Amino acid sequence: MEQGSVEISNYILEKLNNNSDVVCRNLIISGTKIDVIYVKDISNYEIISQDVLLPLSRVDKLSISIDLDYVHKSVLAAGNIDVEVDVDNAISELLKGKTLVILDSSKQILVVDSTKFNTRGIEEPPTSAVLKGPREGFNENIKNNVSMVRRRIASTDLVMKDLNVGKQTATAVTVMWLKGIADDAVVKAILNKIKAIDIDGVVDSNYIAEFLQNRKNSIFQQIGTSEKPDIVTAKLLEGRVAIFVDGSPIVLTLPYVLFESFQSSSDYYSKHYHATLTRWVRLIAIFFAVILPGFYVAVQLYHYDIVPLKFLVTIMNTTSGLPFTPLFETLFIILLFEILNEASVRMPKHLGMAMSIVGALILGDTAVKAGLISPPAMMIVALSGITLFVVSDLSDQLSLLRLGFTLMGGLLGLYGVILSGIFLVAYLNSIDSYGAPYLSPLSPHVKSDMKDFLNMVPLTDMKKRPKSFKNKNKNKTKLSKSKEVEE
Repeated sequence: MEQGSVEISNYILEKLNNNSDVVCRNLIISGTKIDVIYVKDISNYEIISQDVLLPLSRVDKLSISIDLDYVHKSVLAAGNIDVEVDVDNAISELLKGKTLVILDSSKQILVVDSTKFNTRGIEEPPTSAVLKGPREGFNENIKNNVSMVRRRIASTDLVMKDLNVGKQTATAVTVMWLKGIADDAVVKAILNKIKAIDIDGVVDSNYIAEFLQNRKNSIFQQIGTSEKPDIVTAKLLEGRVAIFVDGSPIVLTLPYVLFESFQSSSDYYSKHYHATLTRWVRLIAIFFAVILPGFYVAVQLYHYDIVPLKFLVTIMNTTSGLPFTPLFETLFIILLFEILNEASVRMPKHLGMAMSIVGALILGDTAVKAGLISPPAMMIVALSGITLFVVSDLSDQLSLLRLGFTLMGGLLGLYGVILSGIFLVAYLNSIDSYGAPYLSPLSPHVKSDMKDFLNMVPLTDMKKRPKSFKNKNKNKTKLSKSKEVEE
């Protein structure tokens, strides 16, 4: 753009529709016209005053000739100053909270970092509470999130690649990995997919996740997520790639395998035998959540002969006279619990607990006494509903699977439940996440990775990085001479 400072400033203001939050200070310093432009709502005025305006006013008293190079190197006191030639790029930086300094004697623009955003404080994330271990969690500021991981990995091998995604939002995205550990092909594939994203705006990391997953229409999560820097740090050390998105406290990690969701950060801050117990509890809870309602319906409709006689008599006494069939009764209760869950989440926080008590206790008890539903069905669905959230990352998928297994149990009995289970395992076994089999280390069986599967061994025995996905450096700890043989 072959124009002076006035033309450049006018072009910038017109490009921004002369918005009221865009401030343009017109100064004359030592006979040179200087324009200082910033967006007042997202720029730090203290930085602008102390590091830009005040140093310029001091130069004016010296009555010396100035140019852009002198202002850049000898006048401005800001910590980060760039020189920009393209005006449109300068406008993009301005909209991120930076300040533009334009001299009439130069066609270049000084871009001063004066960014200031109001963000939520660093606190423990609600979805990852722990009894022991770090309690800090990510917030909506990408700089804070990156710094929390950088503080934990003081290594020259930590690599960060900054990108902007979204034609209208130009959302900052940072891709992070450890050089020499993460697989180069996986890193390249992730970067290429992010660069190829063509969308108007990105307001959350889930927007990026939609473009990174290999199976667009699958109900299953194909990308790891975390709100805690210690978890992301551990995954980076294993050879994964982390994706930070400005405005989102959720950090994405790839490659991803299903059994990551069974792991909790608290597993590594307690004794390994307790972690083993809790992981088995989570697995059993998932079976209850998905299969129990369908199994109950199938047994009551088609296979009542396998039920012990005393229990069968109890069921018959409690279900006689009900207006619904077992399948419709169970589906009705599932629908009721889904409505109550949505209401408790959407309602104001101080009313959510009251809604849960009224819905689950009073409404459920009244429905049983009124003869609309039976106590066994209520208990089965309630147990299934509670166990859905034992593995919170999978609760959405498990809810849909529960509905599918219930329908198959009602239509085909236990055969439908068994066939659904076989189809589910076969489908999960076909999913691949950037070279990582979805059911690994169970299928295919990876012996060394079984040390951190359902049965967890002490951390001192986990000497190898996971082999379930590609990484370059297999050793996490130095092996003794007696154990240098490949495990």
